[in-house]
Amino acid sequence: MEPLQGWCLPLLQSEAFVDLQPLLQRSLLLQQPERLLNRWISRPPLAPEILVAFRRPQRIIGLAIVRRLNRSGTCWGIDQLRTCRQALVQPGSPTVRQVETALVKEALHRRLGATSWIASAATDRCDRLALLREQGFQPLRNQTVWRWEPAGRPHPGKEVAAELELCPLNRRTAALLWHLEQAACPAQLRQLLDRRSEDLLDQTQGPGLLWVDPTRQQAVAGVRGLRAHGQGQRELELTIHPGWSHLLGPPLERLLVEAARQAPRVWLRSDTADCERSLWLEGIGAVAEGEELLMGRSVWRRQESLAPAESSRWRLDTVLETFKPRRRPVPTPLLPNPGLRHGPTVLGSSR
Repeated sequence: MEPLQGWCLPLLQSEAFVDLQPLLQRSLLLQQPERLLNRWISRPPLAPEILVAFRRPQRIIGLAIVRRLNRSGTCWGIDQLRTCRQALVQPGSPTVRQVETALVKEALHRRLGATSWIASAATDRCDRLALLREQGFQPLRNQTVWRWEPAGRPHPGKEVAAELELCPLNRRTAALLWHLEQAACPAQLRQLLDRRSEDLLDQTQGPGLLWVDPTRQQAVAGVRGLRAHGQGQRELELTIHPGWSHLLGPPLERLLVEAARQAPRVWLRSDTADCERSLWLEGIGAVAEGEELLMGRSVWRRQESLAPAESSRWRLDTVLETFKPRRRPVPTPLLPNPGLRHGPTVLGSSR
C-alpha cells in the first residue's frame, strides 16, 4: 500500500475506478507541487491524496481518496473508498472488508497532524458504517440528499425580503458567512471542521449569495456552491440562522434559483430531523434521493505531541510575521507643569 504513482494509472482501468481517471491524473500531476507549497505557506490544497492497495504482481485491489478540509490541516475527510471486486475473486485474495479497513487505517496513520476526520456513508450501507465505527468514527448527523431541477420554476420577485439586503459571497462578506455557520452548525461538528472564513471560500465554487440584515450587519441566510472535485455534479449548501426560519419560502427560493444559474439539476442536503425544511424542499419540487450518515472522528493527543515541529518555525508565513506592519504607538501628551515658568533667562543677574 502506497501513494498513487505513475505506474498505477494503466492498472486503474476497471469499472470500479474508470470514472475517477480525471481526478487521478490531476492528483498525480499536482502531487509534488502540493507537498512543496504546503511546507512553506498555508494555502488551500491543490489536489487530494490517494492511497492505492495492490497485490503483486501489480494488481490494484482498492484505493482511498482523502482530502484536507481546512488550510491548517487539522481536519481531513474521506472522499472515496473503493475496491475492485474482480481482483478479489481469486483464491487467497483478501476480502473487501479487509481491503477497506487497511486503506482507512493507512490513511489515518499517514496524517499525523490531523486532529479530526469526517466521512459519510449511505444509511443502507451497513458494512461501510460498521467499518467506520470500528475505526473510531461516531455519528454526527443524519442527512437527506435531495435532487432539485430549477428549470420551469417561477422566479420569485425582488420584493420577497424588503427588509434584507442581498449580498454576493466574496472576501469582504466571508466573515458574515462564517458567523452564520457558527450559529447554524451543531457544536460538535463545528469543532471537528475547525474552519475559518478563508476555508469557506476555498470550498466554494460558483456564485454564493447572502441575505444580510443591514441594521445588525448580520447574515441570516446563505447559499453557496460546493466544489464538485471532479465528480461532475452540482451541489448547493443552504444555511439558515436558527432565529430566521421564517425565511423558508420565496426568500430562500430566490437564493437557490440565482445560485443554480440555469443548471439543469442540483443536489442539496438537509438534516433529516428538520421536518420544516424537508417540507419546504418538497414544496419547491425537490425529490429525496436517499439518506446518509455524517460521521466524525476526533484524535486526542498529549499536549507535548502537538507542539510544532522545528521545521515549522521556518515556514514562509512565520518568517514574514516579524515584518508585518504594527500599529504605531500613540505618544503620551505633555501636561503643563505649573512650577515651571517659561520666559527669557537673564544671565549674570545677582539680585
